[in-house]
Amino acid sequence: MADRPAPPALDPVTVEVTRGTSYPPEFDAACAAREKRRIGNALGLKNFGVNMVTLPPGTASSQRHWHSHQDEFVYIVEGEATLITDAGEQTLGPGMVAGFPAGRADGHHLVNRTEADVVYLEVGDRPPVDDVDYPDIDMLIRGGRLVRRDGTPY
Repeated sequence: MADRPAPPALDPVTVEVTRGTSYPPEFDAACAAREKRRIGNALGLKNFGVNMVTLPPGTASSQRHWHSHQDEFVYIVEGEATLITDAGEQTLGPGMVAGFPAGRADGHHLVNRTEADVVYLEVGDRPPVDDVDYPDIDMLIRGGRLVRRDGTPY
């Protein structure tokens, strides 16, 4: 009997959780408790990624950043997150969405300033080339590598 393909649906809470980031130690504390479930990967999606992210109280989604070639989209499932961009701060609650077009140099991230978890979906396409700029800190992603602004690797 041939192996059957995985079913096209799943309960996201069954997907393995990864915690924290791959940031250098001087930049990872704000995101250390972040929990990410790579549900797009679990479903075999190739052209875009979908993650279910949980931010415990006091946790940030990432350092503030923007992408050269990747569009990003977030949908708040539960809780209340503070979206921080160059334009300032905005509170996002359940059912609210935010989008970050590729190439727009507007650093963004979500921060949980409440006493309850924030759960959201993040969706991004998977361009073959993408650089990331972290405007508040001495960090970039160039050619898939974390580097300082002067180009030296971490």
